[in-house]
Amino acid sequence: MAGIVVIFDFDNTIIDVDSDNWVVDHLGATDLFNQLLPTMPWNSLMDRMMDELHAQGKTIEDIVEALKQVPIHPRIVPAINAAHDLGCDLRIVSDANVFFIETILEHLGIRDCFSEINTNPSFVDEEGRLRISPYHDFAIAAHGCHLCPPNMCKGLIIERIQASLSKDGSDKKIIYLGDGSGDYCPSLKLVEGDHVMPRKNFPVWDLICRNPMVVKAEIHSWSDGEDLEKILLRLVNSISAEDSNSNSAQLISEDCKLQIMSPAAANEALPQALPVPQ
Repeated sequence: MAGIVVIFDFDNTIIDVDSDNWVVDHLGATDLFNQLLPTMPWNSLMDRMMDELHAQGKTIEDIVEALKQVPIHPRIVPAINAAHDLGCDLRIVSDANVFFIETILEHLGIRDCFSEINTNPSFVDEEGRLRISPYHDFAIAAHGCHLCPPNMCKGLIIERIQASLSKDGSDKKIIYLGDGSGDYCPSLKLVEGDHVMPRKNFPVWDLICRNPMVVKAEIHSWSDGEDLEKILLRLVNSISAEDSNSNSAQLISEDCKLQIMSPAAANEALPQALPVPQ
């Protein structure tokens, strides 16, 4: 299995639009959304919009049908399947919500490719209304990051993933793909040997370009799904080859140690033979 964790943003990375805007526009609530946007945080606004859509008679089925029509580059699904087949651990870190993401992934047939989805919680209540809540409940305690929106610091999520990998004794490399300003903070959390793939001419790319030296990971820009597939799979194959060469070198080194040991020491290092009954 490849020693690689690939972490995807969702909106404008896996799909080619912002899923929140797509649903609001598709269900005819754009004007109200724009009117309310200056008055509350985005995540709170999306919960309010789901309430408004429900009041207008829009159903969960209407939302699902809208989500099934989101545009996606034709090379994204093959890229995800290929990375999964190569043994990568695929995860999502997104400021969308569980319902939107899982509905789209299931429609595309790639839900099972992902071991973890980190996003804003959501559920359908007893009245059939979609409820959306913040990943970090900022009404109770702020996450303290000035780079991220109040409902989610992706950098904290990356730190949790890194701590989990470290606890398991894993030396896995991380490849992080994103497009938005919220993807800048997690990019800064990556370490040497990791890779970040910012989408070119999107907010995270602009932020990284202002001072690329503060990003410890290798930077690989991409423009569309074809670019993403080519660069991602090249990185996966390159990292896997390096790991394979490293393991081979370690085996050769151990073999050399045996060759230069004295005969007595070599005998001591070998397992003792079992006595054979006479």
